[in-house]
Formats: sequence, C-alpha cells, structure tokens
Amino acid sequence: MAQDSVDLSCDYQFWMQKLSVWDQASTLETQQDTCLHLAQFQEFLRKMYEALKEMDSNTVIERFPTIGQLLAKACWNPFILAYDESQKILIWCLCCLINKEPQNSGQSKLNSWIQGVLSHILSALRFDKEVALFTQGLGYAPIDYYPGLLKNVTKRVNGNISRVASLSRVCVPLITLTDVDPLVEALLICHGREPQEILQPEFFEAVNEAILLKKISLPMSAVVCLWLRHLPSLEKAMLHLFEKLISSERNCLRRIECFIKDSLLPQAACHPAIFRVVDEMFRCALLETDGALEIIATIQVFTQCFVEALEKESKQQLRFALKTYFPYTSPSLGMVLLQDPQDIPRGHWLQTLKHISELLREAVEDQTHGSRGGPFESWFLFIHFGGWAEMVAEQLLMSAAEPPTALLWLLAFYYGPRDGRQQRAQTMVQVKAVLGHLLAMSRSSSLSAQDLQTVAGQGTDTDLRAPAQQLIRHLLLNFLLWAPGGHTIAWDVITLMAHTAEITHEIIGFLDQTLYRWNRLGIESPRSEKLARELLKELRTQV
Repeated sequence: MAQDSVDLSCDYQFWMQKLSVWDQASTLETQQDTCLHLAQFQEFLRKMYEALKEMDSNTVIERFPTIGQLLAKACWNPFILAYDESQKILIWCLCCLINKEPQNSGQSKLNSWIQGVLSHILSALRFDKEVALFTQGLGYAPIDYYPGLLKNVTKRVNGNISRVASLSRVCVPLITLTDVDPLVEALLICHGREPQEILQPEFFEAVNEAILLKKISLPMSAVVCLWLRHLPSLEKAMLHLFEKLISSERNCLRRIECFIKDSLLPQAACHPAIFRVVDEMFRCALLETDGALEIIATIQVFTQCFVEALEKESKQQLRFALKTYFPYTSPSLGMVLLQDPQDIPRGHWLQTLKHISELLREAVEDQTHGSRGGPFESWFLFIHFGGWAEMVAEQLLMSAAEPPTALLWLLAFYYGPRDGRQQRAQTMVQVKAVLGHLLAMSRSSSLSAQDLQTVAGQGTDTDLRAPAQQLIRHLLLNFLLWAPGGHTIAWDVITLMAHTAEITHEIIGFLDQTLYRWNRLGIESPRSEKLARELLKELRTQV
C-alpha cells in the first residue's frame, strides 16, 4: 500500500510536467506526443480516482495541493477529452474535490470553480464516436453556466429520449450534486426501447445507493420508476432495510416502524409489482427463520405502513384491485382483513373476528371462495393483518361466556398453520381448558404464580417452542395484564415462564407488540399499560 502511494506521487509529478508542456505548445510534435500517451494518462487518471475516492476533499487538497491545476489542464485538452473514457474519469476525479458542506469562502470558491470545469466538460461531451453532437442537439453552448446547462439538458431529455444511455453513464459521478436531481429524475422517468435509450446499470446502482444513504432526495414517482426498471435496486433496498432491522434493538416496533417508513418501500409498494417483490422477500425471510415472531411482527408493521400509504395515495379509493396485491387469496377475506379495527365500533369486534374465522376456515379446509395455494397462503395473508389475531385472546379473556369455536379455531390456526385438522382440534381443546381455568382464577380472591404455572402446563406438549405452548403463554400474559389480581404476581409468573433466553425474547416481543397495538388503537388501560412497561423495562435489562 505504501509503495502504491509512492508510485502514484511519482506518476503525479511526471504527468504534471507532461500536461504543462502540452498546455504551453500546440505544435504537431506536442500533439503527437499527447496522442502517444493518451492510454497511459487514462490509466493514471483511473489510479488517481481510486485514491481520491477514499479521501475527503480536505485530505485530497493536503495530499495533492496542485490537483486542481492538473485536472484543469487535462479538462481543457481536446485530445484527452476525446479519448476513450478519460472524460468520464475526469468528472469522477473532480467530484472527489467537491466539499458537500463548505465551511469557508475558500471551499465555496473551489466548489464554484469545479462547477465551471464540469460545465466545460459537459458542453464538450463525446457520445459514442461523435464529438459534441449530443450537446448541439440539446441546444446549449460551451459557455452555458452549470446549473442552467443541467436545466436545459433536463428539459430536452423530457422530450427527447435519444442517447440517454450515454448521458446516464456520464451522470454516475454527478448524482449526489443538488443541481443534478432534476436530470436524474428526468432520466429515470423517460422510457425507450432502443439500445441508445436504455439507461446503464451503473446509473441505476449509483442512484439507488444515493437514495439508500440519503445523499439525494427524489420524488416518489422517480423512486418507483427506479425500482420498477431495475430489480436489483429494489432487492438491495429490501436487504438494506433488513440490515438496519437486524442491527437495531430487538423487539422495538416503534423503531421498526421508523426504519420501514424511512425506507420509502411502503410508499413505493402502492405499485402492485413492487409490493409483490417486497412481499416475496418477506415470505422468504419468514420461511428461512421458520416463522420467527420478529419477522411476523415486522411484516405486520410494514403492512400497516403500506395500507396507510395506499389510502393516502388513493384518497380512500383503491387505484388497483386488492387481488393484484394478494393474488392467491379470497378477495372477500382480503377486504375484511383490510378494515382497520379503529374504524369499527369496539362492540362489533367480536362479530368481525368470527367472520374472519369463518372465511379463513372455508379457505383452509374447504378450499372455496377462490383461494389458491393451500393453508400457507391464507395464513401468510392473515399474519399481514395479525392485529386481529392478537385481539382474539383479549376478547376471550374479557368475556365470561362460552368461548366461541370460531375464535378458538382462529387462535389455533394463527399459532399452528402447519397443523392438520386433528392437531388443530386438539389445540382448541387445550386452549378452551386453559381459558376455563383462567376464568375461574379471575373470580378467586387470591392468585399465586404457582397456580398459573400449573395452568401453563395443561398442554401435553413438552416442547416449549410448540405452537400450542406458545399460544398458552400468550394467553397467560394477556391474563396477567388484564386480570385485577394478575398485577401482583406478574413478575413471579414471568420468572417461572422464562426458562430460556428465546422465551424471554418472545415475552419481550409480546409486551412490546401489545403496547404498540394499544397505542395505535387508542385502547386505554393505565394500570395494564404501566405494568406492561415495567415488565418490559425489567426484562430488557436482563438480556
């Protein structure tokens, strides 16, 4: 690495001298000498760019005080600009000198000078084998000032899409400059099928990278065009979101919601083609993690953000049929699930839950109502709107009536989508028995942690990760939050319940999700909310 630095410094001095000679004389000999060295000089520029891009602008000036002179001499040499990719690499090098946030007049002057040089290069661009043909066709001259030049180019691109492929390649190093935003937007929105009208992959990649790192801000229409035209960019945006979620604090839905909204993916997913890709990547994550609760919670938050964006864009009217977003499920089921519980009177929640259960059961067990893809597709749709399932336990625990079969089935299906009819029926029997014990205990004058632990062991499964055991744990947690006497023994019960770190994280996730849902639905229960927050705080200090 040190040797490379020494070699670059020696090369720098050599080419500085060469450029000075070429600049001072325009004889036939100097022109011939220039042409003989074009390939070598381009290779030097490439090495120089590789070094410059690793430094900030201040470091560049400290390391190479005369870099501006070297690049300026190269930019005003018509032979260098006309050779191969030299003009593009020169633009890249110049962009490395730009100070994004100038702190003094010297840095501001340097930025202005660079803009002037870029204006000169753009007005002398060579596309394919033609010198300045493109710029002449767009109607601007070399003396145009940089911002005005870009404005003119943008206007012409909107009406003339020929040769945008070459322009997109040249724009790659300029993308993060504020003045270039309209041009980037125009290139993304324009469409053409001829080779010279197809944007370059490196342009898509550079724009996407700048969007993900918040270096540029484009209208949503341009972002949608980017992700529709370049699938790898959309996939990278999803992977970028996954990376942020993985590196953040576990089981914090408010933070997850911020990350999701900040990604622009819910807004872009209003276009069905983008939604289907995003949803497929969530499906893969769900299958890879064997239905991890954190992935399910993330899908639910994303869906909530997506529905909000859809309503905002469509002004309460769907621009696309719901079937285009969820093609493998019953439209009637989708429409019921799409309802926001906030828009339904609380007294009607139970009836809505029963209706959801009936439609799901028909789709899963009878394969009617146009459902395709088997139980998994119905379950995958249901977990998008899993807030309904989470309301079931609360409805059952707060009612003294016989637990409706429809609600028992809904819980058993939500927690055990792979179970067959017989196993699901067995889970329903277990859950009904647990609910009976909890109802009796709620009428008792005293509760003990050991009694609740005994109830938790009602299931026949010894595997604590089994769906039935997970369901029963969540029923007990709901009971602790809502039952008058549950508050006094809550911590003791959770201590007995949290046998492993995995179960502890599960309980943390449940409490966080419960608080998030209560806040969203406007459910007020100060005592229950205070307990949930205290338990959550204590558990987080232990993991």
